[in-house]
Amino acid sequence: MSELTEGKKAPAFKMKASGGREVSSAALKGKPYLIYFYPKANTPGCTTQACGVQEALPQLGHLGLEVIGVSPDAIPPIEKFAAKYNLAFPLASDEDHKVAEAYGVWVEKSMYGKTYMGMERSSFLVGADGKIVRIWRKVKPAEHAAQVLEAAAAL
Repeated sequence: MSELTEGKKAPAFKMKASGGREVSSAALKGKPYLIYFYPKANTPGCTTQACGVQEALPQLGHLGLEVIGVSPDAIPPIEKFAAKYNLAFPLASDEDHKVAEAYGVWVEKSMYGKTYMGMERSSFLVGADGKIVRIWRKVKPAEHAAQVLEAAAAL
């Protein structure tokens, strides 16, 4: 599979999400959106990132931007995470990591000398035309929301 780059069409997706929702690229047709991938619900970095995005939601919504967070977690831990931090935007479950693979973010990682496959913390800003406008790889959780706001304002 070729690497996704800015200007390419964003891969299609359809996933179950928090709050009994379903998210899909088809439902977002004609709207700009941010799809961001995070490794695990309720971990420090992912919490910082999600809360930052939640805080920026009013401004992002003002810009007409939809936000979807994606992790390989099952729906129950995602629901707990969303409820604990009052996250209003959908958090989607990509348990089979098909969407992560399509976006090239299901990668080999290593910790304490062990290698394993996992989710790379990455974000994709997609324009109303369905093309990728901006890609952030190896996102720093605390800086994420500000970077997205700045890029979304330019859409």
